[in-house]
Amino acid sequence: MKIISTSAAWLAIIGVLLLSACDQQDAPTSETVGKPRIAVIMKSLANEFFVNMADGTRQHHAEHADDYDLILNGIKDEADLTQQVALVEQMIALSVDVIVLAPADSKALIPVVRRATAQGIVVINIDNRLDAQLLADADIKVPFVGPDNREGARAVGEHLAKNLSSGDEVAIIGGISTAFNAQQRQLGFEQAMAAVGARIVGVQDGNWHQAKASTIASAMIAEYPNLQALLCSNDNMAIGAVAAVRQAGKTGEIQVIGFDNISATHELLRNGDMLATADQYGNKLAVYGIEYALQILRNGVIPADRKTPVDLITAGDL
Repeated sequence: MKIISTSAAWLAIIGVLLLSACDQQDAPTSETVGKPRIAVIMKSLANEFFVNMADGTRQHHAEHADDYDLILNGIKDEADLTQQVALVEQMIALSVDVIVLAPADSKALIPVVRRATAQGIVVINIDNRLDAQLLADADIKVPFVGPDNREGARAVGEHLAKNLSSGDEVAIIGGISTAFNAQQRQLGFEQAMAAVGARIVGVQDGNWHQAKASTIASAMIAEYPNLQALLCSNDNMAIGAVAAVRQAGKTGEIQVIGFDNISATHELLRNGDMLATADQYGNKLAVYGIEYALQILRNGVIPADRKTPVDLITAGDL
């Protein structure tokens, strides 16, 4: 990956800024002229979903190195909003041409996104949609590239519902409540459960974390002895829920579903510890954002949002 530089002083400034960024970062290294610099800022690289996103982005850049230079960043924790804001600010200071952003929060990133667009930086929103009303209030246009999270969660929930009856007790372990994708996945789960008449006895935020989800699931299992299913808003939390089900000795009695289709769930799906998940093709999401950004740079027109695929995954798909 490469960087445009014009002087030793500029290189020194860049060096200081990059050293202050998150440890999980790829920075451009050589001097080229005329190519746009695209920064991709993700969420936690402790999550396999974003590791896959980073890998897919690197591969795309390797295949299109003549088209753009890449700076790749990720935060250490899904909830580290301060660090993610700082990364965007660093990219503003570097005057990159494009920021492809997977925001950890749908509202908290709006002010720094506004500063980026005011500087003429093209911002593409991926994965978790920024708050539409706040974007409108800020009078900025940021296209969203990503799946319909409600649709995906509803599909997984509907697959679970085939094994449920009216009145069966289920619980939802959600993501970060201020994240649009977490809200949409919860709504999708709720719609699927309402359709079959299942009773949602508890909803708690697991903040996308495996350990926290396991703790929540254990408490729910103890509180609701007739619990039939745990609906988890990502696969990390589903893995934590599976561990809690095993510890409670209720494997086969409590079904678990997730979202993301990370490889760590595949054996759980094959052996029946998990019933289903959703694949939103994380390795392609940032790539879609990059391609949209290059289109904007070519023609100067900000396109409409782009809906990307999300598919139900069960053991039979592996």
